[in-house]
Amino acid sequence: MRVEILCTGDEILTGKTINTNYSHMARRLGDAGLDVHWGTTVGDDRATLLAAFKQAGARADAVIVNGGLGPTVDDLSQELAAEACGVELVLNEYWMTRMTESYARRGRVMPANNRKQAMLPANAEFIDNPIGTACGFAVTIGKARFLFTPGVPREMRRMLDEQVIPRLLKLGGITGITRLKRFHSFGIGESRADEMLAGIPGLAIDGDIKLGFQAHFPQLETKLAIRGADETDLNMRLAPVEAEVRKRLGNFVVAEDNQSLEGVVLARLKETDQTLAIGETATGGIVAARIAPLSGAETVFTQGTIAKEVSAEALRKASGAGIALAVDTKLDEGADRPDFSATIIIGIADAKGTVTRQARLVGGRDWVRTGAAELGLDCLRRHLLGLPVDERIDFERS
Repeated sequence: MRVEILCTGDEILTGKTINTNYSHMARRLGDAGLDVHWGTTVGDDRATLLAAFKQAGARADAVIVNGGLGPTVDDLSQELAAEACGVELVLNEYWMTRMTESYARRGRVMPANNRKQAMLPANAEFIDNPIGTACGFAVTIGKARFLFTPGVPREMRRMLDEQVIPRLLKLGGITGITRLKRFHSFGIGESRADEMLAGIPGLAIDGDIKLGFQAHFPQLETKLAIRGADETDLNMRLAPVEAEVRKRLGNFVVAEDNQSLEGVVLARLKETDQTLAIGETATGGIVAARIAPLSGAETVFTQGTIAKEVSAEALRKASGAGIALAVDTKLDEGADRPDFSATIIIGIADAKGTVTRQARLVGGRDWVRTGAAELGLDCLRRHLLGLPVDERIDFERS
């Protein structure tokens, strides 16, 4: 089944807003075994958008339209979908009631222009939006089934997983279930990870279990995609491969699936009933900013300090925390450039004493600052889990 993603909005077309919605949708569709053949971006222009609908309807089997479902005059998706189908817009009483009640629960009166969001093409299939005022809908234009989604990322993402992808799988006659297993690692590059995982039976780019990598410094995401007849079949085939990947990547795996490195650190601190203080120099609070917003961090995170120099021992004593992490980033002098360097000194102090780790990172200023923050959190993770803190990473230089 050939799928097209059609994103609307002047802000997207002109580059004023980065189109993260497209990348998310394309990745999730790929994870589900759905092939995206075209990606189209169209501004808020009636003639251009109508032409794009008709073109997509002639070449694709299914089209996801993202954006243009709001209450303002530049939101055109419902109107032009109805025109492309040759039908009128009609009020969806159910959605009108939902919106009205939603505003009432917040003690507000719904603006009159929100009524526009309940006007759908007469032949449309309603698609629910559980967390927003822009419902989705589906219509057929040409030979393609069009599924319309709101541009608000968190709304689109939930609707994509719960409503859109299941409809597309049914439309394409794709049976069974899929799963995407993800390993997040720090310290190894893509080529090294590929070598480390070579020879695992059934695991390949086009194997029974599809292997993929996505590098986004400082981490590497290793993905295992599999389709099975049911959960039992899927688990039976995936479990041994998953265990082997975890074994081979070893201590470099910092988190899995929807976990994050900082989330793993926080969970371990809670398990061991420890409080944490963080001191930073040139990273300017990056490490603290990754811990502090997490749910439950207020019970663990006692102090964050930014200074010209930081000492884990002194910070632990001054803060009264059970454990202190110091990320001392000593930037080389000179202008920002690709071969810019920094010396990173990590200190971790607890009741048993102090552990240190030193590394030399090369890259632009932002690169080394990001790497330093990641290295500090990873060293803390390793220390908390009883793993070696001084294991060399690919990004170090002599």
